[in-house]
Amino acid sequence: MTEREQELIRLAEEEVEKNKDIVERDPYRLRYHLMPPVGLLNDPNGFIQWNGTYHLFYQWMPFKTGHGAKFWGHYSSEDLVNWKHDPIALAPSEWFEKNGCYSGSAVEHDGKMILFYTGNVKDTDGNRKTYQCMAVSIDGVTFDKKGPVVELPEGYTAHFRDPKVWKKDSEWYMVVGAQSEDMTGKVALLKSSDLTEWQHLGAIAGSGMNGLGDFGYMWECPDLFELDGVDVLVASPQGLKAEGMKYQNVYQAGYFIGKLDYGKASFEHGDFVELDRGFEFYAPQTTLDEKGRRLMVGWMGVPEQNEDKHPTISHKWIHALTLPRELHWVDGKLLQVPVEELANLRKTALVTVNHMQLSNEKEEVFFEEKSAAFEMILSFKKDVASFELEMNNTVRLTYDASVSVFSLYRKSFVTGEWETRRCSLQTLTELRAYVDTSSVEVFLNGGEEVFTARIFPDGPDAAGVTMSGVGTVSEMKVWEI
Repeated sequence: MTEREQELIRLAEEEVEKNKDIVERDPYRLRYHLMPPVGLLNDPNGFIQWNGTYHLFYQWMPFKTGHGAKFWGHYSSEDLVNWKHDPIALAPSEWFEKNGCYSGSAVEHDGKMILFYTGNVKDTDGNRKTYQCMAVSIDGVTFDKKGPVVELPEGYTAHFRDPKVWKKDSEWYMVVGAQSEDMTGKVALLKSSDLTEWQHLGAIAGSGMNGLGDFGYMWECPDLFELDGVDVLVASPQGLKAEGMKYQNVYQAGYFIGKLDYGKASFEHGDFVELDRGFEFYAPQTTLDEKGRRLMVGWMGVPEQNEDKHPTISHKWIHALTLPRELHWVDGKLLQVPVEELANLRKTALVTVNHMQLSNEKEEVFFEEKSAAFEMILSFKKDVASFELEMNNTVRLTYDASVSVFSLYRKSFVTGEWETRRCSLQTLTELRAYVDTSSVEVFLNGGEEVFTARIFPDGPDAAGVTMSGVGTVSEMKVWEI
C-alpha cells in the first residue's frame, strides 16, 4: 500500500469518526439495510462468497453526500443477515484511478480474491481516460493493486467501465458497460486465459443491436450469467424515454434473456424488462454462492434523481443497498425472492390472521407495538377485485383487478405530493413487504414483480397500517424486525 493510499484511507476514517454522532442521530437511519458510515453510497461492487464468507463492496464517497473520486467500502457476512463493516478496500490513490475507483466485480482464483474495477482519470480540462484495473487479496481484507489490465479498445468513448468477470470452462470473460463512438450504449465482451492479458471480442448488445432501436447513450454495470437454462444479461441503460408505465426513473435497470455464443461472441436476446418497478433501484450485481444460488443486490438509489433533496443529507449520509434477493427463471419469468436467511431478522410476531374479508372501509392492522421496521406477508384468494394498503401515512400499495394494475404511491420527499410507479399484474396472490425506517421493498406473487423505494415518514406518530378493498385475505403475518 502506497503512502498516498494510506493517507486517503486515514482521512476517510477520520471523516467517519468526526461525523459518527450526527449520522447515528438520524431517525431515518435504516435498521437492517447496508448504508455508508458517512457520505454517499452507490453501486454494489465485488459481490462474492469467498472461503465461506460473503463480501459486498460498494462505491463510496466519504467526504460529502455528492459524487466524486470514489473509494470501495467493504461489508462482510457469514449469513447475509449480520454484516460487519470491514476496512476500506480501495482508495483512489494511484495515477490510473486518481479520480475514482469505479465499479467492478470479484472472482476467486488460486485461493485468492481478485477485484476488477474501473480506474477513472480526468485531466485539468475534464477530459476522461479509463482503465480496467486489478487488485489481489490473500486475506479478503487488504488488496494489492496490480494496475491496469485493459486499456480502452478502439470504437468506444472513455465511458467504458464497470467490469464484471466470470469463468466459463477454462477461459475468463469480462463484460464492460460502454458508449460507442456514435454515442450509443453498448456492452463489450472480453476474453482472457490468465486474467491479465485481455482480448476485446466486440460489443454483444446495445442500442441499435439485436433488434433494438434507439436504446440509450450509455449502458452501465452489465452482468451476464446462466440461470436455469437461459443466459441473462443485466444492464443499466441511460437515456431511455418514459413509455407508458415503463422507464419512469431518470435511469433504468433491467435484463435481457438470451443465449451467449462464446465462439462467435454474439448474444441473441429478447426484450428489455425492468428488474424493479419502484422509485429507487439501479446498478444491481449478482453472484453465485456455494449453495448454487444466484443472488442479487442493487443500489437503493438512482443517479441524478433528486439526490440532493434526500432528507438524510442533513445528517451527512445518503443512500443504501437493497436486501439480497435470490433469482429464478420459472415459466418464462425472472423471479426475485428475498433470501431465506432473512427470516432470521424476525423478532416478535406482531400479527397472525388466517382469514380476513376486505371491505371498502379502511381497517387498521393492529400492532401491539408500533414498529418502524417490519416484514409483512399477505396471501390472497382469487376473488380480490381491489386492494389498498397504506403504511406510515407515506406509502400506499393498490391493486385494481379491473385494469390489472398494481401501483405504489409515496409522498415525494421533494414536494410532499403523492407520486406513483405502476406495473401490469393479472392477479394478486401474494404481497410481501419489508419496511424499514426509511425504505420499503415489495415482492408480488413470489417475486414476479418488485417495487423498491425510499420513504420518509413524518415521525413515529405516523407509524401504522390500514387496509381496504374487495376480496379475501387468506393469511396475514407481520413480524417486527
